[in-house]
Amino acid sequence: MVKLHLVNIKCQGCASSISNTLEKLGMTDISVDPEKQVVQFTGDAQTAKVKLLQMGYPEASSPEAKKLGPKAKSYISCMIGRTM
Repeated sequence: MVKLHLVNIKCQGCASSISNTLEKLGMTDISVDPEKQVVQFTGDAQTAKVKLLQMGYPEASSPEAKKLGPKAKSYISCMIGRTM
């Protein structure tokens, strides 16, 4: 089981976007906790990290976590997740 501590997970819309995306990538046993900003799943961690960063959800310990770009992208993912 892979456990990632991310930033920018604001709501269930974000969680839904993350879950749907990871599922499409072949990940299983997906759990997203917006309150703790934690994503857990079974699958390829590197593939997930790259895709989550593209969506605006970088790892909390990464340099990207402090940049504005990922935060803006996460708002778009959030809104998409709310409509699903």
